[in-house]
Amino acid sequence: MAPVFPLILVLLLSSRCRVGSSDEDAGEAVGYMDDVPASSLKHVAADHGSVCSGHKGGTMPSSSMGTWVPLNRPHGPCSPPSKSNATTSRAVMVDDMLLWDQDRANYILGQLSDDGAGREIIGINGHNSTTVGTYTVNNALLVDGEYGTMAQAGGNMSQSAAAGGGSRGGLSQTVVIDTSSDIPWVQCLPCPSPQCHLQKDRLYDPTRSSTYAPISCASPACALLGTRYSNGCSPTSQQCQYTVAYGDGAATTGTYVTDRLTLGPNIVVPNFRFGCSHAVRGSFSDQTAGTLALGGGRQSLLAQTARTFGNAFSYCVPAPSASGFLSMGGPTVAASSFARTPLVRIPRNPTFYLVRLRAITVAGRRLSVPPAVFSAGSVMDSSIIITRLPPTAYRALRAAFRTAMSMYPLTAPRPGLDTCYDFLRFPTVRVPRISLVFDAGAVLQLDRTSVMLDGCLAFAASPSDGAVGFIGNVQQQTYEVLYDVGGRSVGFRGGAC
Repeated sequence: MAPVFPLILVLLLSSRCRVGSSDEDAGEAVGYMDDVPASSLKHVAADHGSVCSGHKGGTMPSSSMGTWVPLNRPHGPCSPPSKSNATTSRAVMVDDMLLWDQDRANYILGQLSDDGAGREIIGINGHNSTTVGTYTVNNALLVDGEYGTMAQAGGNMSQSAAAGGGSRGGLSQTVVIDTSSDIPWVQCLPCPSPQCHLQKDRLYDPTRSSTYAPISCASPACALLGTRYSNGCSPTSQQCQYTVAYGDGAATTGTYVTDRLTLGPNIVVPNFRFGCSHAVRGSFSDQTAGTLALGGGRQSLLAQTARTFGNAFSYCVPAPSASGFLSMGGPTVAASSFARTPLVRIPRNPTFYLVRLRAITVAGRRLSVPPAVFSAGSVMDSSIIITRLPPTAYRALRAAFRTAMSMYPLTAPRPGLDTCYDFLRFPTVRVPRISLVFDAGAVLQLDRTSVMLDGCLAFAASPSDGAVGFIGNVQQQTYEVLYDVGGRSVGFRGGAC
């Protein structure tokens, strides 16, 4: 979620993973099981009283542009204090996350279908809006999922904190990053309740910015919204109106505007286009101000800064007690530091980024799954929580995993997760190593805490072998994931945060 200011707090997950250069590497590792504290296999939100350890041992983003902002998980010790309902049980929180995750997956699948998902438009008169008072912790995970990403902006909006406005100073905003949407937006005044939701940061006030400007209905920028994001034209002001609908029923609408975005001390994006939201439906993640859209469409932050940052960005999903990062630009580190796989684009729907799996290994053994099963590709997404595989591949993974975990008793399934265990009597659990093998031989050996979620195998089946799958952010933990759109590849660098 996010636009023009010292902006961005991003929420992601973490995982200590290994990057290899060929699929053979995944089957030749010495030792195929990891001993994991049972407590670490529970819900990823850090316990109360946990201490934020900050960035990992001096590790920094590999971006050549030097512009990055902290990326933290919601409800963890590194994220800002939340006013969310702390009494919500962990089980309810996780179940709600998983239900939201399924809704998001269905929404993206609809967008990728020939017909696409139906576009929703909401008004600013409060109809169909969710009352702010109903905001809860479980809803706070919705927009990008608790494994979604919350970035704290290292950027600024050119709005002065002092009365009188001007371009000095800036308004910091906490936003959620979303690699599967194209319109950046934040809540803007006027934004009355219940049309707008509670947020941590002060609301952006267009009247206090000397560089703010609404986009006219006749401008090319308004036309770029297309039928998917356009909400018509204001009849009184002739200002361009936008709308964005999300898969969980949440939506935002308002005026399409420009202002100056500062991403770092020397990185300024003039005339940055974003949605100035005057109404939302649904509760957005952890009282954030909006969404920083990084999709492949022509309206996203990536597209608007392609010439400056080389049409690339990366992020690292942090561990529960650490901070990750969002970085704009390509890497300066040696090419060998990243395992790369081809980036698959869909011309009629360029928003989404796809990669292709070739194989999966469990405890050092490659699953007997024909490569053709993975031919539809998998969406790389910052917000999808769990990885979703073609049913044939998922059944093979589940069988191998259950065999390796046969010493532990199975328990009741969770929404979307059918392989769950009771670890009450086990302080330490032996978890099999799982590796994902992509085209061009890029291998991700998942972190030991990225295999399970709240005691369950953190994978699920997609609707059919012919349906697109998803690489969830649980499995992306601790990797720097590089979206090199200009170079048509996705890269993975292990141990980055």
